[in-house]
Amino acid sequence: MFFHRQELQFKATPEKPDAVYARKLQEVLGGQYGEITVAMQYMFQGWNMHIPGKYRDLVYGIGAEEFGHVEMLAIMIAQLLEKAPVGITEDAVQDDPTVAAVVGGMDVQHAIVAGAGARPVDSNGNPWQGTYITGSGNLLADFTANANAEMQGRVQVARLYHMTDDPGVRDMLSFLLARDTMHQNQWLRAIEELKEDGLEQLPAPSNFPQRKEHTEVSYQYLNFSDGEHAGDGGWAKGPSVDGNGEFSYHDGPTTSAPMPPPTHPDARMYGTTEVPNVVEKAAGTIQDRLHRE
Repeated sequence: MFFHRQELQFKATPEKPDAVYARKLQEVLGGQYGEITVAMQYMFQGWNMHIPGKYRDLVYGIGAEEFGHVEMLAIMIAQLLEKAPVGITEDAVQDDPTVAAVVGGMDVQHAIVAGAGARPVDSNGNPWQGTYITGSGNLLADFTANANAEMQGRVQVARLYHMTDDPGVRDMLSFLLARDTMHQNQWLRAIEELKEDGLEQLPAPSNFPQRKEHTEVSYQYLNFSDGEHAGDGGWAKGPSVDGNGEFSYHDGPTTSAPMPPPTHPDARMYGTTEVPNVVEKAAGTIQDRLHRE
């Protein structure tokens, strides 16, 4: 059940309009790592989580908060678009502030499609996609994806912070940065507790028996590049992170296999006829003709 209260978690009021910055802000609303993505990702993870308890409650709690962040950004974008010309000379754009904004870098669909409002798109106008969300049902894999989403989102918000001097916008972004800090810590701590509780371990999924892997290559660092320092890190030597093996370093692959023979697609697939067959058929046709003559 959802219940909407018509107030914001934090103020979202710019000092002045800025249509160009509104377009930039669309990235953290409808981009791959925007607020729509994390809100939908966390909620789908919760809806698909079969075991009640602290982990499902955590996912639901943060997911519901993220919908509030979607609302904050949408309202901020709408206010940035309100009466929002940019610094283009009036003569050059025929005294039309909307045209001025478009010429200066505004998303034209903000004006035409959304009526000077936010849209579920990224900063290039690409529609938000459900393919952005991760919800595998494996909590260790999903929580790791969640931590990454918060990290990527925080990187983008931090960059946007330095792209504006508007104190109202910066104030809202400062709040979002703080919440991203908390959420990163929550997901990373939840990953630790999953391991402590014995519910999941590395490698995920830990309930797939490793004996069914080709274990001889499970902990080999196969370097397929010519970087001379590739083997200097702890990922190339010493105990593995999951505690199940010992890392080793190798220049290139330790296995190889011969190429299988060429495939023979069915004639009904209308592929190119093999050259040897063409020659054989041509020779047979000539011989038949000579024999008939």
